Amino acid sequence: MFTGIVEELGSVVAVEDRGLDARVRVRGPLVTSDAHLGDSIAVDGVCLTVAELPGDGTFAADVMPESLRRTALGALRAGVPVNLERALAVGGRYGGHVVQGHVDGVGTILRRTPGERWDEVEIGLPATLARYVAEKGAIAVSGVSLTVTHVSDDAFGVSLIPTTLAHTTLGGLVVGDAVNLEVDVLAKYAERLLGAVAR
Repeated sequence: MFTGIVEELGSVVAVEDRGLDARVRVRGPLVTSDAHLGDSIAVDGVCLTVAELPGDGTFAADVMPESLRRTALGALRAGVPVNLERALAVGGRYGGHVVQGHVDGVGTILRRTPGERWDEVEIGLPATLARYVAEKGAIAVSGVSLTVTHVSDDAFGVSLIPTTLAHTTLGGLVVGDAVNLEVDVLAKYAERLLGAVAR
């Protein structure tokens, strides 16, 4: 489990296309400082398992076909910055919201309006996800826990504070860029439970 509080802005070192799947190598000295093989690290909000740990501040992870289909990881290239977060340690600070690293879909940056010290961003989302997004609720955008400022049938807004702009990939996104979206898991469970009761 993750919290959506990005620990480090890493970078992609290499992406090996293996046909249906891929292996990605990422530089992240902080997140690898205490990592072990088999640990979970969220890369742009996607939970990946550490498969190689050469001890040079990088790690490698395998990206399965499902992840390539449902996320924006398929577009990763060497040199691209990525948001990194280690799995939450028991007893650790819980500053964001419940983030599983299981991306629900890909959104698109529709509009960006700079403020004095912040940016207002409008993000388009698949219609199938809109019902899980609520004003003042939480959503993970490329692994960053954010509060929703407004929502419509096919888009939602967020405000990016100076820390988010400076220390995550969201600061450099432009209109048309793709982002990984993970809606609040509690909303999905509530819908499932209410659906079972209605039957």
